[in-house]
Amino acid sequence: MPHTLTSWLDYQLRTHPQSIAMGLERVREVATRLGVGRPGRFVITVAGTNGKGSTVAFIEAIARAAGWKVGAFTSPHLQRYNERVRIGGVDVGDEALIAAFERIDAARAEIALTYFEFGTLAALMIFEAAGLDLAILEVGLGGRLDAVNIIDADVAVITTVDIDHQSYLGNDRETIGIEKAGIMRAGRPVVLGEIDPPSSVLRRAYELGAIAIRGHSDYLIERTESGWRWREPGFELELPLPALDAPAQLDNAGAAIAALRALPVDLPVPAFADGVRDAQLRGRLQKLATAPEVVLDVGHNPQAIGQISAWLRAHPRPTRAVFAALADKEVEAMVRILDDQIGHWHVAGLADAGARGQEVGALAVRVASATGKPVQRHATVAAALESARAACAADERVLVFGSFHTVAEALDADGEVARRV
Repeated sequence: MPHTLTSWLDYQLRTHPQSIAMGLERVREVATRLGVGRPGRFVITVAGTNGKGSTVAFIEAIARAAGWKVGAFTSPHLQRYNERVRIGGVDVGDEALIAAFERIDAARAEIALTYFEFGTLAALMIFEAAGLDLAILEVGLGGRLDAVNIIDADVAVITTVDIDHQSYLGNDRETIGIEKAGIMRAGRPVVLGEIDPPSSVLRRAYELGAIAIRGHSDYLIERTESGWRWREPGFELELPLPALDAPAQLDNAGAAIAALRALPVDLPVPAFADGVRDAQLRGRLQKLATAPEVVLDVGHNPQAIGQISAWLRAHPRPTRAVFAALADKEVEAMVRILDDQIGHWHVAGLADAGARGQEVGALAVRVASATGKPVQRHATVAAALESARAACAADERVLVFGSFHTVAEALDADGEVARRV
């Protein structure tokens, strides 16, 4: 039996023939054998193509500001697996994860679980033992068949629905929306964060009898001179702008507030402003350095890149891109969205990203087909970042983006742990 967290994670990658295997039968059966119960007094589950992590961060920060004991299960991680399971804003230790994995492995017997299913069960067990006021569960992929969906959430949140993971979820928003809508429950609230969700999502809420709470309709978000306002009939909040810096973050914060307001308990009003102001999340337009400015973002699909583009337009300066993406992503579309704001492309391979990784040569060909700008090849993200920084003047910018792997490698290369500038 493995003894360290690293050996346990390696073991999990070998116990199922597929890295991703959709379905709830396996994980639900093992959860039953383990006697897994409610992970918290209240549970909020968050799905969506983009904005899940930020919405979780806002919910977590607001609830903690209210004095609640909060656990958050998120994925993927950037640098340490422990980032996926945190209580009170602190990543759980190796010992707690290993103890949970040992129990899961003993209970599963003949059932092959995926890496994500192991992690989900471990988080649920750790949260249940901690006596949480609130457990926040982020969907890993889709929703309907994602492992976190074995738990009936008090409130579901669907941030956005767009094209991503087509081989698992479908090729259009309506089909993907059906998968996201799988986290809804009859008679319980579902917050829909985008202004125009797919009709399949609305139809499913109606068929099921879920209580749909629509952003920009059932609650409103308004910019003010000094911040912004969240309001619904009979209630409103005057709020500071979030530290998380992208146009969509007001929508994410708004959905987080709506989710907490949908719980059958009132949080103290000051907690909303405190949580919005204090919420932090690495890898979302994170400023790593100045002179030149280095900005990191995990955006890896056209919708997310559109947010990066809007931010660049609002903060113009000469920019070089450090770009590395997985092979199954819409590389050409992402490049075209940003190309008029990028002066030079430094592309890198992600050979260590498993079967979905992409060598720099293949990526460079795809980038070159979508831009007329210079495209420089590098074996690693670290080499690309070093080259881009060396070529920049102090008042210029390096944008590092394309995947969680890309940002993680940049953080590793810089030696960054939790520093912000």
